[in-house]
Amino acid sequence: MSESDTVLAIESLTVDLPSWADRPHAVEDLTLDLRHNEILCVVGESGSGKSLMARAILGLFPSRHVRPSAGRILYRGEDLLAAAPEHLRAVRGSRIAMIFQEPMTALNPVLTLGRQIEEAIEVHQPSLRGAARRRVLEMLSAVHLPEPERIYGAYPHQISGGQRQRAMIAMALTLEPDVLIADEPTTALDVTTQAQILALIREIQATRRMAVLFITHDFGVVAEIADRIAVMQQGRLVEHGSAAEVLDAPREPYTRSLLAAVPSIVPAPPRAAIVQAPVAMRVSGLEKTYRSGGVFLGGSARVVHAAKGVAFEIRRGETLGIVGESGSGKSTVARCVARLVEPDAAEIRVGDTDFGRLSRRTLREARRRVQMVFQDPYGSLDPRHTVGNLIAEGPIVHGTAPSVAWERALELLELVGLDRRSAARYPHEFSGGQRQRIGLARALALDPEVLIADEPVSALDVSVQAQVLRLLADVRERLALTVLFITHDLRVAAQVCDSIAVMRRGEIVEYGLTQEVFAAPRHAYTRELFAAVPGRERRRART
Repeated sequence: MSESDTVLAIESLTVDLPSWADRPHAVEDLTLDLRHNEILCVVGESGSGKSLMARAILGLFPSRHVRPSAGRILYRGEDLLAAAPEHLRAVRGSRIAMIFQEPMTALNPVLTLGRQIEEAIEVHQPSLRGAARRRVLEMLSAVHLPEPERIYGAYPHQISGGQRQRAMIAMALTLEPDVLIADEPTTALDVTTQAQILALIREIQATRRMAVLFITHDFGVVAEIADRIAVMQQGRLVEHGSAAEVLDAPREPYTRSLLAAVPSIVPAPPRAAIVQAPVAMRVSGLEKTYRSGGVFLGGSARVVHAAKGVAFEIRRGETLGIVGESGSGKSTVARCVARLVEPDAAEIRVGDTDFGRLSRRTLREARRRVQMVFQDPYGSLDPRHTVGNLIAEGPIVHGTAPSVAWERALELLELVGLDRRSAARYPHEFSGGQRQRIGLARALALDPEVLIADEPVSALDVSVQAQVLRLLADVRERLALTVLFITHDLRVAAQVCDSIAVMRRGEIVEYGLTQEVFAAPRHAYTRELFAAVPGRERRRART
């Protein structure tokens, strides 16, 4: 492509961090261009500066302490860093639009989706106000949302995560911008929804011939859609080239380490010792139904069978993975097993104890035998307590002397790869991967027999994800833990799970040893999940 094809040019951009940050610059001396009719993927670990670089284009800095100190950002020859605030507001949405990582946070919870999209039209194109509703319905249909009229009148909490992301895309494209910035738009989505969103972005980009800046940490996603790739580390651009050049022949060690950290879809060989081990947990007849709505809320009751006759068993030291799309019921099963949600019916045996029939009084003492690591460690850790107190709290509640519990907390911090001095710090002072380690240490503090890990690495970048998975495997081996591992990522499941249960609409449709399920999936739904893994075809072609 010629220089005239350049839509957006970032020239020697430096963005300063506050004096108390761990480094002086979020982005340092970055030069990058985005061309007409292409998808440029910017890849890097958390903290590499990729999202802040993208937000700098629209002047969306997180605080007054984070500001650009050098460089230019040229949109069709005009420096956006020097633009007046009024002009920058006119550019946002109409010429350069952005899709954010978490639509539930980005969307207004008190406005319907239709009204929120209409607002953009009213602000930027007042002449179209009378036709705004028709235009919104057209866009909802263009992003393949079912029943556009219903989605138009729905609130964000009333639709699924994948539908919210599609609504965000519709909002971004309503004014037909030249540039679309997509900041981690598929990070927390299951593989089939992720595949649909990627196909949608590629389809829209090709149809409208837009320039797309796609921020991600997932090289599987990159392999699926990128024309060019830029790799960032610690705020600096370390590698840049075509998708084929970077994926097939990366020059930089950092790029090679990121590619090496992507979990393989080929499962590890089965561990022979597991077959001979006694059963640690047996679940049978697990039922859970949710009901919502009804005549008092202006409609008929909605019934969702989140778990229907779910049954499985896990041997001591084994990891059983439950995989499936969002809404398949896998997290509900995990919470029912831990008795955080009461099942309608179930037999849940932990050793010789029927965990499912324990009264609330006896459950409190028995609960230490089954502990849980949650998907969002920041949401599950009390921000008012130090890490040491959070880890020691459980044993103290169960009667352990505070001094003994505190010493155990320090030992567990070392076990999960953190310094003892971390005990005096608060959750917000740690990265996402470190908080996940703290969540694991807290779960291990009660010496559980069964550990339930609910999507523990879904929001982490590939290198941190690899570290946490290695830690889980190491802890499992050292403590002979039984693990129930919930995930939507088949690559992760291949690396950590001895057995696999595939869930769909509340039922287990396939169940067996990981190697057997991955080698020859029997159920059509399982085959659909494998086909949706991003980058799978490219890896197969290279192999």
